[in-house]
Amino acid sequence: MGDNSGRKGDSLAELLGGRGEALDASLPLVAFGLGWYLGGQSIPVGSAAAVAVGAVVAAWRWWRGARPLAVLVSLFAVLAGALIALRTGNAADFFLVRLVSNAVSGLAWMVSIAVRWPLLGLVVGTVLGQGRRWRRDPELLRAYSRASWVWVGQYAVRLVVFVPLWLTDAVLALGVAQGVLTWPLVAVCVAVSGWVLRRSLPAEHPGLLHPVPPR
Repeated sequence: MGDNSGRKGDSLAELLGGRGEALDASLPLVAFGLGWYLGGQSIPVGSAAAVAVGAVVAAWRWWRGARPLAVLVSLFAVLAGALIALRTGNAADFFLVRLVSNAVSGLAWMVSIAVRWPLLGLVVGTVLGQGRRWRRDPELLRAYSRASWVWVGQYAVRLVVFVPLWLTDAVLALGVAQGVLTWPLVAVCVAVSGWVLRRSLPAEHPGLLHPVPPR
């Protein structure tokens, strides 16, 4: 297998980016944990802090040109977490939305690999404006499938950490874990999946930008 690391425009990190968005997504979660703790373990205080930070982040992303739907979904997730925690009276339930979303996302990535439509290929193919051409390249399809398992691992790591903390109502630890396992983990995931992707392509393959149809 070839490295293909020197091809201009082939860097998965350059194509996906996403670290800024991942950092933005973690800020309201960390704010809830800090607000809850500093407010005397008050769910309303923690919720108010999370919603306030979430609103600021949403406005910032909107101003920076983020897609309106993505901004609204992120803000809705924060609001939903706050409402769930206030409803149940359990501060740890604020993070329940993230737990469920990680479980669903991990399952979706596994299904996409099983049906030979790996989500990494769909995402990168869309970014590159390739339509379905990437999928008609057997080597590229195989490489995207292998690299997509790294993303499955990302969600699995979060669940392994988050679920025990949620079950034991470790609110402050959940807030810290959410911060540590959001944008840093995304950065690692992008780097590792990019390496797997490049290593899975034969040395003679022209790279992500140039899908090769079957002969």
